[in-house]
Amino acid sequence: MNKYKIFSLTLISILVLSAFSFKSKVTTIYLIGDSTVADYSLEENYPTKKFPQVGWGQMFPSFFKKDSLKQVASILGNATEVKIDDRAKGGRSTRTFFQEGRWASVYNSLKKGDIVMMQFGHNDASVEKTERYVNIEGYKEFLRLFSNQTKEKGAIPILMTPVARNYPWKEGKLSNVHGEYPQAVKDVAKELNVKLIDLNELSMEFFSLKGQDFVTTNYFMNFEAGKFEAYPDGQKDNTHFQTAGGTEVARLVFNAMKKL
Repeated sequence: MNKYKIFSLTLISILVLSAFSFKSKVTTIYLIGDSTVADYSLEENYPTKKFPQVGWGQMFPSFFKKDSLKQVASILGNATEVKIDDRAKGGRSTRTFFQEGRWASVYNSLKKGDIVMMQFGHNDASVEKTERYVNIEGYKEFLRLFSNQTKEKGAIPILMTPVARNYPWKEGKLSNVHGEYPQAVKDVAKELNVKLIDLNELSMEFFSLKGQDFVTTNYFMNFEAGKFEAYPDGQKDNTHFQTAGGTEVARLVFNAMKKL
């Protein structure tokens, strides 16, 4: 075999190996939580039944374009593609998410290097709704369970404090409405050495800067009758987001991921 044939075979081998080494690495980010995280576009007849209500998870995929992945490389590593798998569901607390088998479904799907972002608390704190209520100790125990089982699969858990509601406002600033639940998340994150995004604090600060009137009208589900087909009588809801609100909360989460 002459030197030219050897060179050609070597070049072909290099090209073949390069093709394998540049194979796309897909990381799945699972979102688990309640209505403020959920993707309502997955529901039947969304435009006529729910729009413009969104969870921030619904707006999250738009932040993971290929040219933006390097901004969150500290958490994604060498991922070349990200898939957002939003498993959040309205009305769920940590306990009901577990009891309904929703966590088992995520756990069984997890692969090494995947990410689980968990934001609960709105429903856990609903003392008057016994079917979903979870006290602080129970809340912490379920967060431990989700975090530890995520680690078992070689995936990365990210704990999140619950996003702010649009009340109470005091002297032009939005205050914490979630009682001891945000601190419980911080306690578990520290105990288990798990990454944390303090979305409660971030959203309170951001909404306060925008001002109560602007946030109420543009970010939360407050509008007059006749504006949207799904809400012929209008809506007054200071927990759930319109499209702009969900987008801005998703941006807060993405920017927080850059610092993890």
